Parts: sequence; structure tokens; C-alpha cells
Amino acid sequence: MRENLPKQITDTEIIQKVINGDTNAFEAIIRKYDSLLYKIARGYRFNHEDSQDLMQDAYINIYKNLRKFESRSSFKTWITRIILNLCYQKRHKPSQGNEEIEINNIPEKSIGLEAFSKTVEKITENKELGKILENAVHEIPENYRMVFILREVNGLSIAETAEILSLTESNVKVRLSRAKAMLKNEISKTYNARDIFEFNLIYCDAMVHNVMAKIKQIVI
Repeated sequence: MRENLPKQITDTEIIQKVINGDTNAFEAIIRKYDSLLYKIARGYRFNHEDSQDLMQDAYINIYKNLRKFESRSSFKTWITRIILNLCYQKRHKPSQGNEEIEINNIPEKSIGLEAFSKTVEKITENKELGKILENAVHEIPENYRMVFILREVNGLSIAETAEILSLTESNVKVRLSRAKAMLKNEISKTYNARDIFEFNLIYCDAMVHNVMAKIKQIVI
């Protein structure tokens, strides 16, 4: 993060800086949310390279539409919907190239629970842990898997998960509980969900470089 940005700067403050013309402040958003976006893209079974492409597209969409963010939901929820819908579009329109999405018309209920893979590729540097979780996640129906990925892997709150998936908070709790029950025998209490699909700092630096180069040519 840039030295002239306060360590505890809020998303709202960063957004305002960018809107006011401090394009470089957008770097803080990239570094803060790289891991979140990467885990979601990988959860859709996209490989590392495709996941990075999706992340870059997401950041460009986020940057172009910052003025449309009205704080009716959290910024994390807003950008999660963007990456989910880009993943959904890519999964269901494989012949088309990268495309910009209309932020105001995100179909919240069509984010593609069925698009979540029934298999999980290499998910962590801990090979033993990865195999256990891979085998367990393989057996989880998509609707439970999505809740597990958002809540346990990405650490979204129950309220955020409910909003993103257009579920009630009670439904999120029930689905998460059932997902954990399905996983219990395989993973017991040995897993650290936040280690899944980690986005290495080396890749984060490259992402920052690529995205910042592109957005400096965009006027918002």
C-alpha cells in the first residue's frame, strides 16, 4: 500500500480519493481484495491464468463504476457480485472475450450456483490438507458449496452472504451448517479454510501493475 495512505483507511475514504482524482489510491483496493477475488475465481474451477484475467476485468469494472456504488450494501459485497457475475458469464459464454458488465443490472439470483465445480483443483500448498478438503468439497451440492466458499473460505459475514446469494440469513446458516456436516468426517477440525486458493504477493504485485496501467487511461 502506498505510504501516504493511512493504514486504517476505509473503503469509503479510498473510493472518495479515487473519485476526486487520486487514481493511485485504487492500488489499496487491489491489494486489499486480491485474495477474495482470486479465491472466488478459482472456486469456479478457472485456472490461475484465467483467474487473473477475471480479476483484472473485475477491477476495471469496479474502477469504471465507482461513482455508481451507493453504499446500500458493503463494498465487499458489491465487488463480490461483480467477480461472481464475471465468472458466471465466462463459464456460460466461453466463446466470447472479456466483456464489461452493467453494474446496475447484476442478476443477483443468476450468479450460477450450478457453475461451481464438482471437483476442486489443488487448493492449498499443504498437500495433505488440500487432498482432504478436495475430496470433501467434491461431494457437496452446489448450493451448499457456494455458501461454504463465501463464508468459510472468503470470510464473508452471514448478512453479506445472504445478500449476495439472495437468501435469508436463516437459510445461509442452515446451508452452512449442512455443508460443514457433510465435510465433518473428511476434514474434522484440521482445516484452515482461509488458506485455500491463496493469492501470492508476487502475483498481487503484478496485478497491481497491470490494473493501474489500464485505469490511468480511463476517466471516471
